Amino acid sequence: MTALDFFSRWRVRIGYFLAIVALLLARPTPRSILLGAAIGLIGLAIRACAAGYLHKQEVLTTTGPYAYTRNPLYFGSSIMAIGAAVAMHSWLAAMLLLVYFALVYSFVMRREEMELRGRHGAAFDTFAATVPLFFPRLTPNRQPGATSGSFSWAHYKRNHEYEALVGFLFLLIVLAVIWRLRAP
Repeated sequence: MTALDFFSRWRVRIGYFLAIVALLLARPTPRSILLGAAIGLIGLAIRACAAGYLHKQEVLTTTGPYAYTRNPLYFGSSIMAIGAAVAMHSWLAAMLLLVYFALVYSFVMRREEMELRGRHGAAFDTFAATVPLFFPRLTPNRQPGATSGSFSWAHYKRNHEYEALVGFLFLLIVLAVIWRLRAP
């Protein structure tokens, strides 16, 4: 099993374990929770928009947020991770979260890139040559022959994006409980 396969297969399970460790290290305050929530909401909005455009396993999605970055879901997740780190109010927890995210998702994005290249060939190569892997472009890329595509709530639901919202809200609630239990 390669590192690409390992991290793709085990990223969620490892993430749960690290989330518990990070929560044990957390020292949230009302201010850190609110600021982290505001940052996380930006990430959730990016993820929601991306999920509404994504046609998993059907076509190569190159419109909407995918015209700015090949991985808007992971870009949104990174902003959510920053929001979670801020909400936790602990440098150690923040480093744990951010190093985990950077390490694991760099492998995951490369593995998915290989799969997309295998499935879509030259169309993916053209897309990859003009749209950055992670950090978004400032202007949208226009792929030759790409349909305009539009946001769809049906795609949002089919891609189970509401689970990210539920998970992030649960994290904020847990942090509020931790703050309350530690409050003098």
